Amino acid sequence: MPQNFFSDTQKAEIIKAIQSAERNSSGEIRVHIEKVCATANVLDRAAEVFIELGMSNTAQLNGVLFYLSIDDRKFAVLGDKGIDKVVPADFWESTKALLKTHFSQGLFTEGLVKGIHSAGEQLKHFFPYQSDDVNELPDDISFG
Repeated sequence: MPQNFFSDTQKAEIIKAIQSAERNSSGEIRVHIEKVCATANVLDRAAEVFIELGMSNTAQLNGVLFYLSIDDRKFAVLGDKGIDKVVPADFWESTKALLKTHFSQGLFTEGLVKGIHSAGEQLKHFFPYQSDDVNELPDDISFG
């Protein structure tokens, strides 16, 4: 079951990374974990989940999804239009490479935490925290 892929301590570390990354930005980060990817293309499934989680409804279109399909050993990092058009051209690929380096060693929590912090730095740079900012999406990990 995807809910059991991470221990409670690991889940808390991931959620803490999300909260830390969002603390300095108006951006929104979510992590979604499924047993198997329901589509042939992992990016297509990540896009479906992005919409299902309401991530396309943020005010500044600056949501970032970390999607993992554990049995298929697939993952994707997907940013909404607002962030996608302002981050450096290689940002998504470099973030995926960072995750892959850790994931290939079985370091899933560490990889996610580092990837979330990396995304948070970009969000902080392009979408700095505003005094009237509200947390538009939950920080918890969702499961399919």
